[in-house]
Amino acid sequence: MSIGAQVELRHLRYFVAVAEAGSLKVAAQNKLHTAQPSLSRQIRDLEEEIGAQLFIRRSRGIELTSAGQVFLDHARVVLSQVEVGIEAARRLANPAKPYFVLGYLTGHETTWLPAALHLLQDQMPGAHVVISSQVSPHLAAAISGGRMDAAFLRREEGSSDLDFRLLIREPLEVFMRRDHRLAGLKEIEPRELVGEVFISVSGKALSGRGVAPALRVVINDYLKRSKVDLKPSHEVDNLAGVMSLISSTRGVALLPVYAKQLLSGEITSRPVKGRVPTIDLCLGYKKENESPILKVLLSRLGELIALGSSAPV
Repeated sequence: MSIGAQVELRHLRYFVAVAEAGSLKVAAQNKLHTAQPSLSRQIRDLEEEIGAQLFIRRSRGIELTSAGQVFLDHARVVLSQVEVGIEAARRLANPAKPYFVLGYLTGHETTWLPAALHLLQDQMPGAHVVISSQVSPHLAAAISGGRMDAAFLRREEGSSDLDFRLLIREPLEVFMRRDHRLAGLKEIEPRELVGEVFISVSGKALSGRGVAPALRVVINDYLKRSKVDLKPSHEVDNLAGVMSLISSTRGVALLPVYAKQLLSGEITSRPVKGRVPTIDLCLGYKKENESPILKVLLSRLGELIALGSSAPV
């Protein structure tokens, strides 16, 4: 299937995988299981077809250009719609088989996702579960739009049609390169961040709802509460991109501890000193959803919390 003249769905999948990984090498080896030179050619073909540079190649990874940031949102929407269309057709072809679309934040594939799948396989072994990894605002939008049944996500503003069940409150830490001056400290005072290249998750600019993602709100509130005037030098809409920028700019970022799942060998983190900022991780779903699979998850929420909380970070 083609989008436009020569852009194919595989181009979009490759592009999104590279953008989320923040590295051609990581995307090729861990996500797409293809050769890096071949992946590079596919990305160049896509850029030529669009007529815009989507990535800035650096020695320590890649960064999205402004055009790439805009195209990423649209590429995700296209892929999501195609996936939902395929699954809808399969559902009609197999109406008796329970069907459920479950989303999660990238980085939780070794924690909450396995816990949920374990419960569902135990309770409903015949269920067909479709898994989708996205950033939290996109997960909320997918649930609101009926493209997803439930997801592990944040309490996103503008999601009044959703219910959120608290799973855990995740502390934030300061992430930086191992050779950064702050890496020698056991704990970091908020004022120590002043003057550093500060990398944050995107604000309203890349939000389809016109509101900042929940993580950005928590970071801004923490800095304000700490009386620290710190404006982002760079903004990225996914954690892999933040990690790439930390490496390339020698900057710092405030992120939830689960982001340690994405650490490369040259990046580390340190707790903040004093009152530690936290962000809620929830199971979110649409209030009117009558899915029997969702009812199973909600009825066994205590077990889900126990399983997910005990998984290693």
